[in-house]
Amino acid sequence: MKVLAIGDIVGNPGREMVKNFLDKVIKDLEVDLCIANGENSAVGNGITRAIANELFDAGVDVITLGNHVWSKKDVFRLFEEKAKIIRPANYPPGTPGAGYVIAYAKKQKVAVINLSGRVYLENLDCPFRAVDNELKALSKITNIIIVEFHAEATSEKVAMGWYLDGKVSAVYGTHTHIQTADERILPGGTGYITDIGMTGPYNSILGVKKEIIINRFISHLPEKFEIADGPAQFNGIILEIDESTGKTTSINRLIIK
Repeated sequence: MKVLAIGDIVGNPGREMVKNFLDKVIKDLEVDLCIANGENSAVGNGITRAIANELFDAGVDVITLGNHVWSKKDVFRLFEEKAKIIRPANYPPGTPGAGYVIAYAKKQKVAVINLSGRVYLENLDCPFRAVDNELKALSKITNIIIVEFHAEATSEKVAMGWYLDGKVSAVYGTHTHIQTADERILPGGTGYITDIGMTGPYNSILGVKKEIIINRFISHLPEKFEIADGPAQFNGIILEIDESTGKTTSINRLIIK
């Protein structure tokens, strides 16, 4: 089974890259399931119903979110409609939405879990305990389980990878928008990479106009973020998973410019 995970889609440039390249990537690489992080896909962060439909129409099967999950009110409606959109599982009990979803690929059930880190981000419930709680039920349903960890600190991401080694098929990081070169298969058969990168403006600082971020560092004055113009990139990973064991057999970075 081949799974494509797309790094944080930023604004219209990122969405255009998905619309222009995803169909070809799916066909050329024989992708069976596509997961994409959409929490920055709308103007000013978050996701709208129209954008969610746009991504699904382009070929995305599951949309994950992160710390900007509540930026657009449409997300509450999407959760009510039980669209294949998930928010971090370590939000407190009773929070709208779900932290995991069951998708299907090659007639097999695939569980996708979304988690948020706590280092330098909002102090949510413990992601390690939260994923343990999800696995109690999900491991009885399928042995193909993919975890997206939306976190800031590389140490927290690496710790999650080792913590879940042998328990899930793959753990990959999002949020920092910079693709890392540490993809590997851990000893227990879990595919791991600290961050899968960003799908959005290439000549930017994390998708934002360079001069805005540079000025903020120099002046320490607030300034409205604006999505950068110009050429864009498409970042992600391709996982090959053994359907009988649920273990990852290969993990490769994907970069399109």
